[in-house]
Amino acid sequence: MEDIEKKWGELVLSLEKSLDDELTLKSILFLIGVQELGQGIRSFDKEEKIYLLHIATCKLLIPFGYYRFKSVDEDGWPHYEEVKKLERLGARSQKNLMKRAILKYFE
Repeated sequence: MEDIEKKWGELVLSLEKSLDDELTLKSILFLIGVQELGQGIRSFDKEEKIYLLHIATCKLLIPFGYYRFKSVDEDGWPHYEEVKKLERLGARSQKNLMKRAILKYFE
């Protein structure tokens, strides 16, 4: 667990330096969602922002066997399908899973 926190801290510092901004887990998920959407930086409405977090979560959990890529719709938005149910995790376990997935994404 210590190793994950150390690597997580290094990743966040690195991203904050390149973006010149303070980042949270949610803001990193948002950035991954924007990256995976592939439409560049633009304004997103509230619904799109929520879906960007969903895109990031699905993409990040593919290597863990929870989702698989399904298709891209006519507007260029990716869609995923659930492969196996995500077990109910406490907030701390959920956060740790996402941190591990994000670290894997940036490897």
